[in-house]
Amino acid sequence: MLEALTHAMLKAARDAGADDAEALAIRAAATGIDIRGGRLEHAERAEAVEIGLRVLVGGRQASVSGADHSQDSIEVMARRAVAMARSGPVDDSIGLADPDQLARDLDATSLELFDPGAEPDPATLEERALRAEQSALGVSGVATVESANASYSRRQSWMALSNGFEGGHRRSQFSTSCTAISGTGRDMERDHAGEGRIWDEDMPTPEEIGQLAAERAVSRAGARKPPTGAFPILYDERISSGLIGHLLGAVNGAAIVRGSSWLRDAMGMQVLPGGITLREDPHLRRMSSSRVFDAEGLATAPRDIVRDGMLQGWTLDLATARKLGLVSTASAVRGLGSAPAPGNSNIVMTEGARSRDELIADMGRGLLVTSLLGSSINATTGDYSRGAAGFWVENGQISHPVNECTIAGNLRDMLLRLTPANDARDWRSVRVPSLLVEGMTVAGA
Repeated sequence: MLEALTHAMLKAARDAGADDAEALAIRAAATGIDIRGGRLEHAERAEAVEIGLRVLVGGRQASVSGADHSQDSIEVMARRAVAMARSGPVDDSIGLADPDQLARDLDATSLELFDPGAEPDPATLEERALRAEQSALGVSGVATVESANASYSRRQSWMALSNGFEGGHRRSQFSTSCTAISGTGRDMERDHAGEGRIWDEDMPTPEEIGQLAAERAVSRAGARKPPTGAFPILYDERISSGLIGHLLGAVNGAAIVRGSSWLRDAMGMQVLPGGITLREDPHLRRMSSSRVFDAEGLATAPRDIVRDGMLQGWTLDLATARKLGLVSTASAVRGLGSAPAPGNSNIVMTEGARSRDELIADMGRGLLVTSLLGSSINATTGDYSRGAAGFWVENGQISHPVNECTIAGNLRDMLLRLTPANDARDWRSVRVPSLLVEGMTVAGA
């Protein structure tokens, strides 16, 4: 069915006057169960087939999408897209890949992106959410559980391009989460735990997830503001990927083309400490970001974004590569109603030799950050400021929980001064360990 829909969209685009076109069809289904107070709070089931079309006309482009995939609607969609493209600006960089650039091996079986086992029914998901809630409530100090959730989704996509490329991926996802609350009144503290996997057998038990959420909430009891000053900050592995995410955003080809990146002049320069490599690997098994081809039909391959601390290259799709006079890194991603743009797959960062506890001991006095909120980040200069909460470290040991503080620095300096721990989680699509950053500013009491 999906293949037939993409073929119908390509034909309609040609008939409407498009020079080239990309058609995408997605069949998705998802079931989610929320539990609160031992009872069903909310149940949701969604299932649909959606389509998207991108047309190119004389160096111009437009994208449209919809949920109605009747033949009449497809023809109307194609005519509308062509009319939109003809009124748009000319961009000589847009265009499909040459046929000799296209991926040949489209078999993603080895990546194990879909669990062929039985789909869990709502009763099974409800039972998992109840088990997570009951586990959290069994931890001393927990006042209540705000919510517990279990869900399942599956997604099948098919893409066809007028340059001859066709291919698709099939994916599944299981998840369980829990949010627990400790204390009462103004002393209430909330924390969360959640896990997601492609294969059900890889999931931790609901009891483990509920207990972790509860322990995190209880550990935050009595939080207060930290002192103000310059201190080392340890980003817990729960949130450290966000710090590396700022680097990935800064080397994205779209930011480089705009000239708005704080790393726009850093090609071939040191951006991380020596010995640290940041590798993108789209071929990791059972990872939701894995893929054998990108959104423009190019074959994906592992590559080093940073090697031994030195920046190796930008993240590029066809359009940004053409604008920079470079070659695409097969990094195109896209939604149903948008044109391709550069994006990342799985990221693996070099780990350090020491544990998080050893880095805490080396800190002496500083801040362990376990959650971040809000942000003021200048994409052009790299100036960084975020609200934070976590734990104060005194004499190399965790002293007490802290909240209502702001941490600040400059990303370029911060990344050059970081020290990684050895606690990265294999199941994360961005595998980054806890990161110790020296000399940041903490604004608290």
